[in-house]
Amino acid sequence: MSSHDAQVGSGDERAESDERAEGAAQRPPRSRAPWVVAGGVVAAAALGFAGGAWGGHVASSTSGACDAVHVASGTLPSIVTIAAHGTDGSGTGSGEIVRSDGVVVTNDHVITPAVAGGRIEVLLSDGRSYAAELVGRDPQTDLAVLRIDAGDSLPTIAFSHSDAVDVGEAVVALGAPLGLSGSVTAGIVSALGREVTVPTGTGGTTVLTGVVQTDASINPGNSGGALVDCDGRLVGVNTAIATVPNANGEAGGGSVGIGFAVPVDTVRTITDELLEHGKVSHPSFGLAASTVTQETAAAFDVEAGLFVESVVDGGSADKAGLRPGDLITRLGDVTAPTTATLAHLTVTAHNGDTIDAVYLRDGKEHRTTITLAPLPATGG
Repeated sequence: MSSHDAQVGSGDERAESDERAEGAAQRPPRSRAPWVVAGGVVAAAALGFAGGAWGGHVASSTSGACDAVHVASGTLPSIVTIAAHGTDGSGTGSGEIVRSDGVVVTNDHVITPAVAGGRIEVLLSDGRSYAAELVGRDPQTDLAVLRIDAGDSLPTIAFSHSDAVDVGEAVVALGAPLGLSGSVTAGIVSALGREVTVPTGTGGTTVLTGVVQTDASINPGNSGGALVDCDGRLVGVNTAIATVPNANGEAGGGSVGIGFAVPVDTVRTITDELLEHGKVSHPSFGLAASTVTQETAAAFDVEAGLFVESVVDGGSADKAGLRPGDLITRLGDVTAPTTATLAHLTVTAHNGDTIDAVYLRDGKEHRTTITLAPLPATGG
């Protein structure tokens, strides 16, 4: 089942099928309170198809509650349940139909079990089930695009815009928690602009930025499902939840009213790019590094920071003169940077952005400027 859970006070969890542990959810730069992620997978669905209308403006409720019956009747036909099967396991999540010809958006972590030679099935609200083709995935934003061939025109979800979402606005979450298709819960937008660190299906971590926080109940299996306004327009893709640890300090698996959704503007942009190119060209530092903590630094009489393990030939770090064995002690405005610093800068920067770095090599301090760019193409 899919749903990332997070321990309150120590972390926030994403809903995942294989219940892998996750990172730390944070507020925007003004306040960075870490959260620990660990739990099942909550699938989040997003609308971001290339071209077409995203839905006209209709006044939404910014106080009180939505007419959930009205929202459900108009939106549930576009919500799907997703099952991913692979040699290493399987999981379920949720998704949304964003184009009438069968384009579906969900979380990348929902479909991860099926990436290596597995299969993905999409169950429609009317009970029909279809094999799905993976159009493209983007672990960095935890989004993926699927396509099914239903042979007829399918109902689609409409999109809102991130700048139209307000704190306190009533919202509704739709999906398949615990595999229960067609489930609906209601709440409000608790906060905007959160930063949430979560694990990726490729084994690393990523920082989801501009995240929508909601108290609408989100549980394992909701991942990839829709968070919508009172007019049924997509506000975000449900992706992670926070949970209270049990007596053993382990994360629980259910909702405590702190859920996180990838914002609709991110969903739109990434989905369009996946549909057009099959991948997303994010900027990259082009290096692999490990964190030298303050404690480790003190024990070995070195400075804290990032130990460069390897660099990609022709990548951003390589062109800036960085080499394996260098110790980066400052990155941008951050002293003693960590791998989380790298993840944050990568997802908030754009190709062409420059970042100043201070590093040690053979005991001597050096300075350089890294110009971020996509990883260079490999292979013939």
